[in-house]
Amino acid sequence: MERRHRDLLSATVLLAVVVLLAACTAAAAAGLSCDVYNRGSWVADESYPLYDASSCPFVRKEFDCRRMGRPDTAYLKYRWQPSPPCSIPRFDGVKLLGMWRGKTVAFVGDSLVVNQYESLLCMLHAAAPGARTNATWASGEKPSITVRFEEYGVTLVYYLSHYLVDLAHDKAGRIALRLNTVDQGRKWLGADVLVFGSWRWWARKSWDYIKDGNTAVQDMDRTQAFTKALQTWARWVDANLAQTSTRVFFQGYSPNHLNGQEWGAPWGKTCVGETQPLSNAAAYRGGQPNPQDAIVRRVLAGMKKPVHLLDITFMSQLRKDGHTTKYNGDNLATDCTHWCVAGVTDTWNTLFYSVLAAGNSLHY
Repeated sequence: MERRHRDLLSATVLLAVVVLLAACTAAAAAGLSCDVYNRGSWVADESYPLYDASSCPFVRKEFDCRRMGRPDTAYLKYRWQPSPPCSIPRFDGVKLLGMWRGKTVAFVGDSLVVNQYESLLCMLHAAAPGARTNATWASGEKPSITVRFEEYGVTLVYYLSHYLVDLAHDKAGRIALRLNTVDQGRKWLGADVLVFGSWRWWARKSWDYIKDGNTAVQDMDRTQAFTKALQTWARWVDANLAQTSTRVFFQGYSPNHLNGQEWGAPWGKTCVGETQPLSNAAAYRGGQPNPQDAIVRRVLAGMKKPVHLLDITFMSQLRKDGHTTKYNGDNLATDCTHWCVAGVTDTWNTLFYSVLAAGNSLHY
């Protein structure tokens, strides 16, 4: 009787595997794309989080929500599950360190890029807790962070660059946003993997004037300025990296949750106090489309160098619970832009790892 039960169980498992393989084969034969970014949902997983932020030496207090007193923990327990038959592998930090042995990985951009960078450092540190690391910080106008996993010879660097094009002082000491130059890119050329991102700072004015070719203006339409800058960045990438083996990624638009009406909550509601993700995609009503997203897609599509868009917008829209809110080291602020570490950014890095492990795009 027991043997018949085991045989029946084995046959059932085998049938399930055959059905899944058949579904995958049928999807491939039909030319269906496996969009792991925009087709899926957040599912509870008690094996999460992938690490304890309190044991990570690389996460700053602004992102370490637990250390800053956040009392709830449910936001740590969610995993992104693409819609069947699509899937993504579980993050394997030791395998990734092995893939990157002797290489340099650079993140270039604003604080949301830092968010992803520090998350990845914590994920790697948790996967290889005994690995000796060496961290250095460079301050000044062009700050950077460098962390090296010595046994693997893997170096991960973050370069601050809010706009990807240059901010430079002129002879009078004024700051010019130079839409046509990427002189700072000399620092990035030694990287084997590059992750770029530039979104939030285009709404701010952190310069005295804008230099557009031979023309200087005090300001201009920010979407137009962003477009010009991204085109300059794309030309720089094509000129310097098109003939190299460097892998290039662009961090997609990371949504904030300042307007509760976007997810069906009353006007005036923000991410503060939210402890659960949206249960399904239909629940997110969304706001106006972000114009920068379309610009990025258009520019990337026209480049000679393949650049993979980490298209994290939709999945992150569902995570109104994942922000640092008041648990960011500044109790007077409400931060519905940055993300707790551990948290949502770990999934961004799991997808990043999936692309690297697959050796190509996840949109099959």
